[in-house]
Amino acid sequence: MNQSRLTTTAITVLRVILGFLFAAHGWQKFNEWTVAGTQAAFAQMGVPAAQISAPLVAGLELAGGIALILGVLTRVVAALLALNMLGALFLVHAPAGVFADKGGYELVLLLAAAALALALTGAGRLSVDRALFGRRNSRLAVLA
Repeated sequence: MNQSRLTTTAITVLRVILGFLFAAHGWQKFNEWTVAGTQAAFAQMGVPAAQISAPLVAGLELAGGIALILGVLTRVVAALLALNMLGALFLVHAPAGVFADKGGYELVLLLAAAALALALTGAGRLSVDRALFGRRNSRLAVLA
């Protein structure tokens, strides 16, 4: 396999897996915990404006995850998800240290880094972004 195919494969795998994980977390906030339960949990954790931020975060994670899987508006969505995870890191997880089993930030930091990587690289060749915006260096492709 040449470098171009390896890069395409790597970006696609990262995008689809990351999208799946974000969509799963968003789905969990809506369906397992419910919006009211997520709002209560956010309030208990000290997240500002929990009544507003909880449904926004749940929606971003669910819709954003699906968008990443498809490769739709990847740079914008990935940047928003990275900011979301940095918020979770600083507002909730940092005081607990590194390890997730103690409520730490290892997972949110990894998700933030992966989302940032996609915000920087874009969706790659196997994506809706590429199908809609065409060649890699077009002005619209740079935004997507």
